[in-house]
Amino acid sequence: MKILVTGSNGQVGNELQALASEYKLMHFVFVDIEELDITDLNACLAFFKKHSFDYCINCAAYTAVDRAETDKETAEKVNVKGAENLALASSKNGCRFIQISTDYVYHNDQNTPFKEDDKTSPKGVYAQTKLDGDLAALSHNKETVVIRTSWVYSSFGNNFVKTMMKLGKDRDKLTIIFDQIGSPTYARDLARGMLDIIQSEVQDFRGVYHYSNEGVCSWYDFARAIFDIKEIDCKTSPIETADYPTPAKRPHFSLLNKAKIKKEFGLSIPYWRDSLKECLELL
Repeated sequence: MKILVTGSNGQVGNELQALASEYKLMHFVFVDIEELDITDLNACLAFFKKHSFDYCINCAAYTAVDRAETDKETAEKVNVKGAENLALASSKNGCRFIQISTDYVYHNDQNTPFKEDDKTSPKGVYAQTKLDGDLAALSHNKETVVIRTSWVYSSFGNNFVKTMMKLGKDRDKLTIIFDQIGSPTYARDLARGMLDIIQSEVQDFRGVYHYSNEGVCSWYDFARAIFDIKEIDCKTSPIETADYPTPAKRPHFSLLNKAKIKKEFGLSIPYWRDSLKECLELL
């Protein structure tokens, strides 16, 4: 089984590389922009035709949420055109496609965990381009699975966990937003979940699914957990989103219901704090 992973230098891409040796029946090809520009359709078509992949996992994305507000063109090229090109190229070559997406596509006043068929209401360029990319992928490859996730972190790249560890050691006190609620996602768990889905070789491979770690917290709770586990002595105070304005709006509630992905693919999803401990041991 041959699997293409795009965006291999990102958090999820790196975690897939770390896990690759555990999946003996899978042969991986890891690429980033240097090896394949996903915004170039002809390049994608030629690459897929040459390699005959069975699956493509698209980890490539423009994720600079605030910068996207003033860099819409690049965000659209990567998040929309890139997803569309990969979906087209994979479809033409009999390859199944996995698109990683985001909780930001919902962003409404709902206060119960989002299900896959709940109304989308993206706020901002990043959220809109990710939703458009999801729809393009589903439209251009009938065997597409879109996985929407939230609050991704890992031992690779830049993320909230690493930022908190640095700031917690450098400062005596911090203020952390408490009125945004969701669930962190350890990128290694997400990566493993996708490989387990592929390994299951289910026949009906299409649709939108949710994946984040089990449980719920605020960013304030998340930061406190990091400091508690690492025994970092930093005083933390909760603040409201309004006290920390950003160019792009963040959803106040983005908890994802994972019942569908657990039922259809038989996944077991770890509790967020257990996964956080595992990641922090690597750091």
